[in-house]
Amino acid sequence: MPLKIDTQAPDFTLASTSGTNFTLSDTFAGKACIVYFYPKDFSSVCTAEACEFRDAHGFFKNLGVEVVGISRDDIETHLKFKEAHQLNFELLTDEGAKVASTYKSVVPLLGMIRRITYLLDENHVIKAVYESMFEAKQHIKEMIKTLEKK
Repeated sequence: MPLKIDTQAPDFTLASTSGTNFTLSDTFAGKACIVYFYPKDFSSVCTAEACEFRDAHGFFKNLGVEVVGISRDDIETHLKFKEAHQLNFELLTDEGAKVASTYKSVVPLLGMIRRITYLLDENHVIKAVYESMFEAKQHIKEMIKTLEKK
């Protein structure tokens, strides 16, 4: 089960494709954001999801919503993935899945990261959650639907 709506999102710090550490409370201070967890760079569903977020980037930016993706892949792999698909948002590495565990995004026993997307408001309170391992495009559609209701 993902974290609950209307609860405070846990703060975290992870290495970023920007070359610096990303800390939720600092990097996105006062900004609404989407934090999405995904299993693996270059897999078909993860690639489709990343490209959907890339293509919807303008919509999110116009509403002041930042996007960041998190998986267990290392920074080198993330950089290749980001370049190969011209991703316009940062990817974070959570090699030990510690942050994913905090966000209830790890498959028990397997240790694999589940595909979960969180929409956080400017205070980093969770406002929407969508989980589906195989419906990559639906993650973006659900976030857009939630934001359009505002």
